[in-house]
Amino acid sequence: MLAMPAYFTPLGRAYQGDARDVLAGIPDASVSLVFTSPPFALRRQKAYGNVTAADYIEWFWPIAEQIHRVLREDGSFVMELGGAWNPGSGTRSLFTYELLLKLGGIFHLAQDLYWHNPSRLPTPAEWVTIRRTRVKEAVTQIWWFSKSTEPQADNRKVLVPYSKSMKRLLKDGYSPAKRPSQHDIGPSFQKDNGGAIPSNVLTIPNTRSYDEYLFRCRAAGLPIHPARFPPELPDFFIRFLTNEGQTVLDPFAGSNTTGQEAERLGRKWVAIELNPDYVAGSRLRFEAPAAEPVRAAA
Repeated sequence: MLAMPAYFTPLGRAYQGDARDVLAGIPDASVSLVFTSPPFALRRQKAYGNVTAADYIEWFWPIAEQIHRVLREDGSFVMELGGAWNPGSGTRSLFTYELLLKLGGIFHLAQDLYWHNPSRLPTPAEWVTIRRTRVKEAVTQIWWFSKSTEPQADNRKVLVPYSKSMKRLLKDGYSPAKRPSQHDIGPSFQKDNGGAIPSNVLTIPNTRSYDEYLFRCRAAGLPIHPARFPPELPDFFIRFLTNEGQTVLDPFAGSNTTGQEAERLGRKWVAIELNPDYVAGSRLRFEAPAAEPVRAAA
């Protein structure tokens, strides 16, 4: 049985507690999308808590089993998971791939995507900026798992603007022909579908230094979560993989950007976060904006 939520909105509920405990109270097959970013296996301990690469799979597995249970048959589990560097070395840990293979025992891998954040700092600094023997990392992997081979999805909901060349082609037309790659370009390419199908590389800068969440946390004296999603990231997957009225779950909610975007898009949502200060801060996302002061007439 679920405990009382720390707070709720017209569409969502936020719980303060351990993901393993709270997930156990969520009904079977009730969630359409689990979208989350669990704590990374970083070499340095972070304020939001993280486990080592060596312990990661054992720690995460009970949570993965609960996620599988609560997903609908056509549901999706989307996880952003950064890699880790081996201690004292400029080499990468393989734990993410070991976890991926284990998850493949209960989920299907629908697709791998990559979040390209051009504003990321050059890390690991020792090998990138001091020794100069590695290049700056700018992407993190996003694994899209599904419970069945046919998850609910519709890329027409996440079309991106056409390129200039495509707009010119739609305007001027072209002669169907076989390209040098041997692909046949038929007349269907002249149809305007309202936008282009996005690629599996999502370029989204994460540079916000001011928004309502930051302002309200500072005003309330609450700590700001240091690893917040840019809202465009959950927005993409919520639109792509769910319909209005369906439920989105984030078991490592942090500042609850996922819940905020789900609410904005008309989806139900469940957020779980262990740190009570982060839960308190995330609640501020759902407060009504402050009214503009009334100015006296000149």
